[in-house]
Amino acid sequence: MKTTLRSTVMTPSTATVESPMDTQVGLSVILGTGPLGLAIARQLSSRGRRFRVVSRTAVTSLPAGAEFLAANVADPAEARLACAGAAVVYHCASPPYQLWPKLHPPLMAAIIEGASAAHAKLIFGDNLYAYGPVDGPVTEDLPYRATGPNGRTRAQIATTLISAHNEGRVRAAIGRGSDFFGPHARQSLVADGVFARAVAGKPAQLLGNPDLPHSVTYIDDFGRALVILGEREDALGGVWHVPNAPAVPLRRFCGDGLRRYGSTAEYSGRAETDLVAARVIQPSAARRRRAAVSE
Repeated sequence: MKTTLRSTVMTPSTATVESPMDTQVGLSVILGTGPLGLAIARQLSSRGRRFRVVSRTAVTSLPAGAEFLAANVADPAEARLACAGAAVVYHCASPPYQLWPKLHPPLMAAIIEGASAAHAKLIFGDNLYAYGPVDGPVTEDLPYRATGPNGRTRAQIATTLISAHNEGRVRAAIGRGSDFFGPHARQSLVADGVFARAVAGKPAQLLGNPDLPHSVTYIDDFGRALVILGEREDALGGVWHVPNAPAVPLRRFCGDGLRRYGSTAEYSGRAETDLVAARVIQPSAARRRRAAVSE
């Protein structure tokens, strides 16, 4: 199977949020202990918030102040238990990649039920799969045109969540990031293809053309953005692109990053990969006028 790389450029909005932050933040519940869930936990810990981390298995790398609960949130009863008492629920749980079409929809349904029973906000950490191939700027208001099964699944669960919000069953928002890197980050273009290989003494491996600009999301910035969404009443019901540093060609990003740690930026090409035209990912014009995910 050939792999497609799309050069991705995400730019933050320059507008400001006019409504005040919701300061009455009670218990936060983080579902999932992958890199994004742990990034949210670090953010909440640094802010002195009460938070519960939920995973099927025990975790040893939780930050100070974390309450841990072992639960399978794909089970509606256990999802209700996990979300009990929450003011905000952060959905960062994900089944194995190859099982997304089978397991993601019932997982989302169970989590919506759990957050709804707790009368909690539900903030979903998402990726860009739902948009599918795009010719031109990619904004939050684009239709979902994914062609592959995993992309269609991401579109399905995002639609399910926003529909539940519109129907009044749960108050929800979606935050989307690009390829991520940072603490505990794996299974992304730059995390595994660049930094993990550098640690192992191997050259960086990039799919497609490394000279096209591409946004990458630092995982702690992603976590911070989702925490802000959980604090903003006027963010609910919307889809938000996570702000990133200005996009640069991946060759430059990798070289700069590796040189900071004394490594050289050598590349192992993947000539068999497909390359599509660069696409610019940014907030829509209406979103830029209306609001930004910023403090």
